[in-house]
Amino acid sequence: MPKLQEDLCSLLHLAQEKSAMLQPLRVMVLEDMAYIVHVKEFAEHISSSLTSQQQLVLLDLEQCPPEILLHAVENENASELRQVQKLFASVFPVEVDASVLPVVPCPIVKPVIGSSKREDVDLACSSKHTAFQTSSALDLSYITEDAEITLSSVNGWLLGYPITYLFSKEHGEKAMRNLSFKSIYHYKLFASRKGTISPKLQEDEVLSFTVPCDVAKRREEEPWIEAFLARMEGKLKRCNQLWISMRLEVKFLESNSQVIVV
Repeated sequence: MPKLQEDLCSLLHLAQEKSAMLQPLRVMVLEDMAYIVHVKEFAEHISSSLTSQQQLVLLDLEQCPPEILLHAVENENASELRQVQKLFASVFPVEVDASVLPVVPCPIVKPVIGSSKREDVDLACSSKHTAFQTSSALDLSYITEDAEITLSSVNGWLLGYPITYLFSKEHGEKAMRNLSFKSIYHYKLFASRKGTISPKLQEDEVLSFTVPCDVAKRREEEPWIEAFLARMEGKLKRCNQLWISMRLEVKFLESNSQVIVV
């Protein structure tokens, strides 16, 4: 992972020298995962999640069959996810200036999720204590390492999936077993962009995710899928100098031929 971090940071630095549009991008690390994030956009994503502007759809994989949580505040894993989001918010304040970006977190007090130590972490990560550096990855592994929920659960929210698979580290095997016996819909979102050489449009896969068929009986007409597509359309319009259109592809997969994205 250190080599990957170094290579990503070097590549991003070279790209930023060529284009000012890439200046708000930084490399972020969570355990064995590396991301390139737009700091301002990510801060707004965190804020909208915490203020219910963007309602999260959480699928409890510890239930058999998996169920969408109707009362997330009463679920321990959902509460845990919210605490994780608050820790991210302390590092990525929504009012962050795109010209001054957090790359190295403040001196870290490793949090114990749900404990009184959270105040210490919030203080340590307040804006006046945040360190800034332009050449290193932002390693926030401490946020997820001590959390009870899995990195996969955090990842589903972080990447903006329309539905987040929610399960704890303790019940990870049970969660995968509950999901493995289900037929699923495999969703793929594609975006078309202008070609740099040929006038022909080029299509790229933006992201993909899976949902049990029992949960998405209306396929792409589920309200939470429609809300997700509306958000993606808004992002596409903000980058209309590059992206032209997008489409959603849905495939049915039997339980014995799954490509599960969690």
